[in-house]
Amino acid sequence: MPELKAAIIPVTPFEQNCSLIWDDESKRAAVVDPGGDIERIEDAIKELGLKVEQIFLTHGHIDHAGGAAALKEKLGVDVIGPHEEDRFLLEGLAEQGRMYGLTGARDVTPDRWLKEGDQLDVGGILFDVLHCPGHTPGHIVLVQKDAKIAIVGDVLFRGSIGRTDFPRGDHATLIRSIKEKLFKLGDDFAFISGHGPASTIGHERETNPFLAEGMAGFQ
Repeated sequence: MPELKAAIIPVTPFEQNCSLIWDDESKRAAVVDPGGDIERIEDAIKELGLKVEQIFLTHGHIDHAGGAAALKEKLGVDVIGPHEEDRFLLEGLAEQGRMYGLTGARDVTPDRWLKEGDQLDVGGILFDVLHCPGHTPGHIVLVQKDAKIAIVGDVLFRGSIGRTDFPRGDHATLIRSIKEKLFKLGDDFAFISGHGPASTIGHERETNPFLAEGMAGFQ
């Protein structure tokens, strides 16, 4: 049976968690959210002996997607995701880079957009796609049910939630995505966030101060 492995590579001045996910036997892999520092990502791929076949994007902010075009060219693989509602962000990555003083960011058009209910295959390991808007309108989350792990981008963090003061962010929509999509995965699900340490759904349900109001009875 395929065995899921994951590694986190902090990239950009925002310390964004670029993730490598792969099947341990075949070493077939995907890169999730290559925001920048492409050489660092390539070094990790080589060190782990991985065969990267895909690039996944959870959403269109520069610290998650700014290096996708360059990495696509270097690896010769497709960029997949996020939901098409984030097209305006991906078409403005170079401008985002100028705003934040980050060099090398380029606009990117995914080879495939994702939507709720899609599945992605990484070396025989299937990930379900959830559309979880709020931080951005096209944000997606990747869920691996057998390993009980999710890659949630900037929807949910240990002790915090995603910002909603960016263009087309919406706080109520974000909270609804967490309640109606992530909480239903179950308390024993672990997750990798776009920034900071990993956590579990149960830990955040019980302790996250941004989720306390009106959440106590939610199952």
